[in-house]
Amino acid sequence: MSPLISAPQLSALLQDPQAAPVLLDVRWSLGRDDGAALYAAGHIPGAVFVDLERELSGAPGAQTGRHPLPLPAHFEAAARRWGINPDSQVVVYDDSGALAAARAWWLLRHAGFENVAVLDGGLEAYRALPGAALAAGEQHNTPGTVALSWGRMPVIEFADLAGFDSTLIDSRATARYLGIEEPIDPVAGHIPGARNRPTTDNLDSQARFLPASQLRAGFAKLGADDGGAAAYCGSGITAAHQVLAAHVAGIGLALYPGSWSEYCSHPEAPVATSDEQHRH
Repeated sequence: MSPLISAPQLSALLQDPQAAPVLLDVRWSLGRDDGAALYAAGHIPGAVFVDLERELSGAPGAQTGRHPLPLPAHFEAAARRWGINPDSQVVVYDDSGALAAARAWWLLRHAGFENVAVLDGGLEAYRALPGAALAAGEQHNTPGTVALSWGRMPVIEFADLAGFDSTLIDSRATARYLGIEEPIDPVAGHIPGARNRPTTDNLDSQARFLPASQLRAGFAKLGADDGGAAAYCGSGITAAHQVLAAHVAGIGLALYPGSWSEYCSHPEAPVATSDEQHRH
């Protein structure tokens, strides 16, 4: 099953009551908290709102990174609250090229739920359909009964980095990777040896994923197409998008959930900048 679904495919599913998926609206942007308000103002009919900060993340600690993974039991409770049953089909979307929705896709897969797809092109692709209308207010589904597991997607942790000898992809904007700017975390730069591939390189001008062949070529340039590679970003959110893009390309990619925000919380961890000189 492809991890992506097109807007026409989703529209066809929504017109068939027997095939209607559980639809999750994961609108979120770093530094903003208006996702729920945007959802209430207009969402794809039938969608429930998913709060990335509270439902797709755990409570941050001193050295967890800004968006640690949620506790498995908390995530299962959220999935049931959204209305997911064992036989459900789930479709997730946002309005930012799947940069947030990919986190929900990754977590569901990590929790052993495989029948989940991301709406390619997001809300704008749906709105572009002839006759498409949005719903306002809030949608609440009948609670579901899904039973989830954990640990199904490959991950690496801080302790693994010292001996990591495969390609490590930094998914942030190039200026942050180079240490030219760092608007969020207290330290600028990147993990030594990491290669930069901004998450936005996975998308075309309409925020749709590039064809699998182009994605695969992009990962191949970094030597990340032969297995064993991993991705990180600022806090593990958009790196999930990198994992999703790799999956579209037929490549397995591990996620470093703590990402840069966890890494740079360790004072002993070496940091590289544009000149690739390490410092402590």
